[in-house]
Amino acid sequence: MKNVAVIGAGTMGNGIAHTFAQNGFNVKLIDLSEKNLDRAMNTIAGNLDRMITKGAITEQDKHKTIGNIITYTDIKDGVVNTDLVVEAATENINLKLKIFKQLDEFCDEKTILATNTSSISITQIAAATNRPQQVIGMHFMNPVPIMKLIEVIRGYNTTDEVTKTIMELSEKLGKVPVEVNDYPGFVANRILMPMINEAIEALYNGVAGVYEIDTVMKLGMAHPMGPLQLADFIGLDVCLSILNVMYDGFKNPKYAPCPLLVNMVRAGKKGVKSGEGFYDYSESKKAEKIAYKK
Repeated sequence: MKNVAVIGAGTMGNGIAHTFAQNGFNVKLIDLSEKNLDRAMNTIAGNLDRMITKGAITEQDKHKTIGNIITYTDIKDGVVNTDLVVEAATENINLKLKIFKQLDEFCDEKTILATNTSSISITQIAAATNRPQQVIGMHFMNPVPIMKLIEVIRGYNTTDEVTKTIMELSEKLGKVPVEVNDYPGFVANRILMPMINEAIEALYNGVAGVYEIDTVMKLGMAHPMGPLQLADFIGLDVCLSILNVMYDGFKNPKYAPCPLLVNMVRAGKKGVKSGEGFYDYSESKKAEKIAYKK
């Protein structure tokens, strides 16, 4: 396995492309927007520069990594002669089903199709193809080049051979793969999202402020980042989407998203990506608290 295509040039997509390219894979990064692709390549270059500054890689390593990535705006052209495709598009089931139908049509019959979904059923995504046995989840953590974990999620029909291949591939990337089964939220988000949602509920109910809630979890529970700040970095829209998937999947009220989270997403306050969430990320007000009205 040497040739990999990555669908989506956003935060996760460019991180996944970076990681594969840095480890010697030939990567085709695909996005409908040329602007998104340019932004992704600039992000990768900037991240590599930071690694050079820290002494983790050399200038030559950077050039090799960048040289291993080719960008495409046409999915059909981009997935030709690939051994693996990793889909990292927006966490939207209809979009993912559409992409996987296209991948099934355009890719060689031996190509493994993986999704970076953080909560959506692998079995449901696989059912959109004629190769469900070759569809698997590869849930990378953000930031991808740094975080070691990959949740490897087996769909109902995913074969042992495909699972073994992806587990071994993950190790070649310097990651630690953990095999899990296909249930809403898998392991990471099934545990993480209720905690984040409860932190938002505490804020919504006036138990404490943003800074206070995050400080309790950082200093009291040794979390490197408080749950509200972490939600901002994940994206409040993504958190809402994952909670909705789990609520629909389990029909359990404990997964119902807090009304404050729903309203913030409706208002366009999605966290770091929008410049404002529980914290203000504008240049003049970075990491300051925000007061909310119920």
